[in-house]
Amino acid sequence: MSMTTGGGGGGYSSEINVTPMIDILLVLLIIFMVIVPVTPKGLDALVPQPPKDPTKQPPPTDRTIVVQVLYRAGAAPTYKINETDYPKADLLPKLTEIYSNRAERVMFVKGDDDVNFSAIAEVIDIGKAANVDHIGLMTPKIMAGQ
Repeated sequence: MSMTTGGGGGGYSSEINVTPMIDILLVLLIIFMVIVPVTPKGLDALVPQPPKDPTKQPPPTDRTIVVQVLYRAGAAPTYKINETDYPKADLLPKLTEIYSNRAERVMFVKGDDDVNFSAIAEVIDIGKAANVDHIGLMTPKIMAGQ
């Protein structure tokens, strides 16, 4: 690194003065540090919480709606709404009837391990068509209370 003195040569200097460039860089860095922390918002997930005391089960309520998608080998899956069997074509009218006079529109979907996820996605779409506000997925860990 060498330094030039002002006494020799008498011509123009071709060295860049980096001080203003560093000032601009620091200002841009501060601007981007302020703008970037805006976190993107994803989909809301509603997960049923395990009971505090696993030995004492709460009494069943009719408010909780669980749609089960059950696997049948070599055939279309079967569907249940709170342990009552329904064909796929009757899911939308029944869910619309259930949620027509409810203020709390929460539904849980439980699928067998062997069911293709497209069947679960169809039930979620049917729930959205029935004006369900929040749809949660029930997993084996949630069912085990973990």
